[in-house]
Amino acid sequence: MPTYEYECKACGKTFEAFQKMSDEPLKTCTYCKKKSIRRKIGAGAGIIFKGSGFYCTDYRKESYKSDQRSDSKPAEVKSSPESKSVETKKKT
Repeated sequence: MPTYEYECKACGKTFEAFQKMSDEPLKTCTYCKKKSIRRKIGAGAGIIFKGSGFYCTDYRKESYKSDQRSDSKPAEVKSSPESKSVETKKKT
């Protein structure tokens, strides 16, 4: 359900009303109770994701995703003769 913004011509106050799209526009001001309000045209709101399961990376560009995958691959570790000569001590 959208939130509509109203402006009173008599007192100049603006207020919002949470209404169904099928509801009739309000006719009286909630402040001065006069029948001189008009519904303002809003720019709309962005998409709001509520609940768990939405991540900021879900809607990234494919190029960003592929760059991240290539950066996250572990580098190959080559074993050197020095690393093999190190002995570990066992606790007894």
